[in-house]
Amino acid sequence: MLKLLFDYRFTTLLLALLAMATLFAFPTRQQEGPIYRLTFVIDITRSMNAEDYSLAGQPVSRLAFVKHRLSELILRLPCGSEIGLGVFTERRSTLLFEPVEVCSAYSELEQSIKALDWRMAWAADSRIAGGLSSALQLMQGKNAKLVFVSDGQEAPPVNSRYRSDFSPLKGKVTGLILGSGGLQAVPIPKFDETGRRIGHYGPDEVPHRSSFGISDLNPEQIEGYDARNAPFGKHAASGSEHLSALQEAYLQQLAGETGLSYRRLSSDSDLLQLVESADLAIDTSQARDIRPWYALTALIMLLIAVA
Repeated sequence: MLKLLFDYRFTTLLLALLAMATLFAFPTRQQEGPIYRLTFVIDITRSMNAEDYSLAGQPVSRLAFVKHRLSELILRLPCGSEIGLGVFTERRSTLLFEPVEVCSAYSELEQSIKALDWRMAWAADSRIAGGLSSALQLMQGKNAKLVFVSDGQEAPPVNSRYRSDFSPLKGKVTGLILGSGGLQAVPIPKFDETGRRIGHYGPDEVPHRSSFGISDLNPEQIEGYDARNAPFGKHAASGSEHLSALQEAYLQQLAGETGLSYRRLSSDSDLLQLVESADLAIDTSQARDIRPWYALTALIMLLIAVA
């Protein structure tokens, strides 16, 4: 018997047996640590096709970069964390699905993120404040925190007379506004009805001012003003709305009005660090599956025994 104890093969096989027995007897362990329960609502309007990021040395759109970073995030979140997904266009946000657990539903999450596309948009306008208000209303009463991702470009430009009032919603939802895009204006790609790229939007193809309601300018400032027939003037407005840049100051303003945090997703940003810095974690104690560690130990012992 003493000889067997000093036989390394017997010892390693015994340890492998003990590891397998422990695997079935104690498959989990209570562990303290942060988890996340987040719902990402992502801007899929046309300005999110602007290419001011790069991946592997190639230019990519804002939407493609957001999808890439989100795919990385679900790989790094601890098991027990949950991610939900929604989209925004026009003035309304809609949820695609409620938060699901990142480890057990990884494949479904990954495929859903890959499938996000600007062609899912049901309207062309981009009312950022309206979309954010819609997202906040959707999230009320839900056990999740909001991450609203946008470049902040209102199309047509917002009329200050008709800005969204967030006072009834302020502080009702915890979350983060994530600014997407660069600070330098770039052209917005244009596509035909089949999705084929056909150039960029020009100055005469986008609205450069809002023409809804009453103008926010004094009549003296409006060329060709007519109170009844041309409250916004008789001449087409000119501007640079055919170019797009991250409207960071505007998104920061919206964050202040809603009680959300704000972070910018730059080219070298770590999305997990941005989420952590916004204090979106939930401290919890939960059962963690530790069977892979026992199985690995048993495998190593078996390999040593047969070596």
